[in-house]
Amino acid sequence: MGWKRKAGFGCGGLFLLILLALAGALYFGLLSPAVQLVEPGETGRRITDDGLVANYYPARRAGRQPAVLLLGGSEGGLTESGRRIATALQAEGFSVLQLSYYRAPGQPPHLERIPLEYFATSLSWLQRQPEVDPERLAVAGASKGAEAALLLAARDRRVRAVVAAAPSSVAWQGSSFDSLADFGSSWSEAGQPLEHLRFGRWLWWRDMHPILRKALATLPEHPGAAIAIERSGARVLLICGEDDRLWPSCPMARQIAERARSRGRPDVTLLAYRDAGHAVFGPPVPPGKAGTGGPYRLGGTDDGNKRARAEGWGRTLAFLRETGQIR
Repeated sequence: MGWKRKAGFGCGGLFLLILLALAGALYFGLLSPAVQLVEPGETGRRITDDGLVANYYPARRAGRQPAVLLLGGSEGGLTESGRRIATALQAEGFSVLQLSYYRAPGQPPHLERIPLEYFATSLSWLQRQPEVDPERLAVAGASKGAEAALLLAARDRRVRAVVAAAPSSVAWQGSSFDSLADFGSSWSEAGQPLEHLRFGRWLWWRDMHPILRKALATLPEHPGAAIAIERSGARVLLICGEDDRLWPSCPMARQIAERARSRGRPDVTLLAYRDAGHAVFGPPVPPGKAGTGGPYRLGGTDDGNKRARAEGWGRTLAFLRETGQIR
């Protein structure tokens, strides 16, 4: 009878395997966001030039107008929320390139070693469009998109303005909705991974906010992971929610602002909203819609997020108009 004990797990082990399989299916099938690749709609068009995956929304005004490169967060792809932001900016006189940088067909499935050169290519594409003023380029991003936007601005002097919502002050370790692997850097440059802060494996049953905050405290040991915002020639608008429960975006926003100030870069504006969370950015929430960002633990109250969106969006438009000299 001994061979049976060696050959199998027994009922308890089998039950555990089934339980883990069900938990994994629940997480990957229900909790992880589906990859979206929304159609551009009547006012835009799909772009696949130069290896890009994007929706483009040209300005409706005559002449060359300022342009915005729009970057989503860790959900990847081209989302409906991103399209709403893009069309709202288009209605205000901007040309907008809503860019996917991973999870779309033909793109990396995991947020790991995404080349920063890909974002530079998108700026070059924008500069070639006849309705775009190549001297008036801005980048707007939320969460991981804000991280990428700030990294790009620190390296590319073509960026005149940055809107970074729920931002990061550092380059982080990569992650994935489809794997629990221990990833390397989220970003690469010239084929090499960027120095980054690690937080270990992203495990779905753990609350990542305190884990990331603890990892952020190790920054003095890894100073090369900090985003060198002082190298940018861009004006910067930072927007965060004090109750962000996904990651410590307001503490990181303050790190960015302090780094800029201490290195002679006073042109960084920080908007911090007390009762808002990770879903702090975008056009005002329509009546009857929730402002808390769906089923994910993003933080903030419904009213707090709605107030932040309404006030922050107006400040965002004023910031972009002033930088882009739209009247």
